[in-house]
Amino acid sequence: MPNLVDQHLSRRTVLRGLGASISLPLLDAMLPRAALGAPSQYRPLEKSHGVHPRMICCYVPNGVNITEWMPTGEGLGYEMSPTLQVLKAHRKDFTVISGLGHPASKGGHSGADTWLTGADLAAVPGSDYANSVSADQIVAQVHGKQTRFPSLQLSDTSGTGSAGHSHTLSFDRSGTPLPAEDSPQRLFDRLFVPDTTADRAATLRRYAEKKSILDSVLSEANALHKNLGSTDQKKLDQYLTSVRETEQRVRRLEAWIDIPKPNIESRTLQLNSQPHNAHDRPMWIDVMLEIAYLAFLTDTTRVISFEWSREAGGFGGGGENHHQLSHHGGDAEMLKGLGIIDRFHLERLGRFIEFLKSTADGDGNMLDHTLVLYGSGMNSGKRGDHSPKNLPTIIAGGQKLGIKQGQHLKFDEEKHPPFSNLLLSLVQMMGVETDSFRDSKSTLTGLS
Repeated sequence: MPNLVDQHLSRRTVLRGLGASISLPLLDAMLPRAALGAPSQYRPLEKSHGVHPRMICCYVPNGVNITEWMPTGEGLGYEMSPTLQVLKAHRKDFTVISGLGHPASKGGHSGADTWLTGADLAAVPGSDYANSVSADQIVAQVHGKQTRFPSLQLSDTSGTGSAGHSHTLSFDRSGTPLPAEDSPQRLFDRLFVPDTTADRAATLRRYAEKKSILDSVLSEANALHKNLGSTDQKKLDQYLTSVRETEQRVRRLEAWIDIPKPNIESRTLQLNSQPHNAHDRPMWIDVMLEIAYLAFLTDTTRVISFEWSREAGGFGGGGENHHQLSHHGGDAEMLKGLGIIDRFHLERLGRFIEFLKSTADGDGNMLDHTLVLYGSGMNSGKRGDHSPKNLPTIIAGGQKLGIKQGQHLKFDEEKHPPFSNLLLSLVQMMGVETDSFRDSKSTLTGLS
């Protein structure tokens, strides 16, 4: 009998003998490869398709075990904490930032909604929820003109979610959430699988219908504008800006329809990994980051936001309930479990950093030209209080873009320096000419 260790058997496989057929029990060889929990065999490529600035914002929910996260000391000579030791091989490639927060945020599980916007969600009278543009979309408006996709939104749950429990980190100029993708297979197909003739025709029809709707909306809105008061005119102008940006996105997508997609081999990508299957969790994060790496490498996009889990959810590498552990109340065992999840996440981040470092990019490597923002929109604190202060934050890469790496930038969390200072710095490093972002006071001291 042949060796079946590396073969895949159908669930319908039977044993036949003497005219009888006997069904086999469920064997490991019958399971999909993704279900076996094998680590990804995908490896980084030799070089990129061209040198460009890039930015990816990676979000983990529920805060961290801050007691095992915070380093000792500051500057270049800081001492790595037990959790940050996971990244010790990349010490010169990242900076730890502590003490920053979102002064306008109320904390809690709306952290993903405000992480890249810094908005006060209750600032508009009479409205329960009002967000603003996210930093990644400020960058996408500049770099998106050169790429097939201005930006990508990834998450463990597709769509946009609900107000205060967003499934996306990205919001347009009017504060409208941009839907995220959670399926590795759908994401890969969208980026790299050539469209059939029928697909192309259907896409063009869809674009034509959308343009017709947008034209109608703009016509009616312009007619309404002159009959409104000044306050309502400003609100309508913001809405019209969003509509026009949507129209521009459709036209850009239409212009790319006849340009071939990059030819990428998918054989060792675990595209069937499931985000909410605790068993698949490590493979799902890895394959989504692998596709992000390929999107950057091929210059398919230069801006990505990736919510690894939605707030009030998520799993650790062994299926642990991340949300439950974040409400630790100071319990030592729960804090220990939270620290295990934190290190699991940083292992995934470290692997992604290694991919970028291993790929040549001009006179350096891809990490040199890529800003990797990693963190959470809350601090679960010593008692699980879900504070918007002292947000756990790491910024990796970008040394060719002006970042000084290998340090701990420590700020006074009680004075609450705005996280928007960091976002402004990153936006400027990506080549956007602006002097402010949301409630920023300046760029972040010591980052460059």
